[in-house]
Amino acid sequence: EVRLVASGGGLVEPGGSLRLSCAGAGYTITNTWMYWVRQEPGKGFDWVARISPTDTTDYRQSVKGRFTISRDNSLNTMYLQMNSLKPGDTAVYYCAASRTVLSGPAFAPVYFDYWGQGIQVTVSS
Repeated sequence: EVRLVASGGGLVEPGGSLRLSCAGAGYTITNTWMYWVRQEPGKGFDWVARISPTDTTDYRQSVKGRFTISRDNSLNTMYLQMNSLKPGDTAVYYCAASRTVLSGPAFAPVYFDYWGQGIQVTVSS
């Protein structure tokens, strides 16, 4: 069975940091596009960050300079380091895999090859 197993998240005050992890189970996350996608309350799915098969990274404008996506091939795990968190970052975060780059505007689960379970991130004082 192929799974993407996400972990991390929780409640943090504004300005704080969190790290999300996404491990491949039965699936090698190298040589594929990996995404972090989030869904804010009452809204659709938005991509947050992505890493290419050659480890090129890209971010949505609102998180540039604050979030860092990375991948550890030896652990078959992807990460999202989130710093300087804002209340607007509150969302359910998902990791996802795709054999091809997705350019949107839709980033719902149906467009990905594999989709992890959601992790709640709440930024609040």
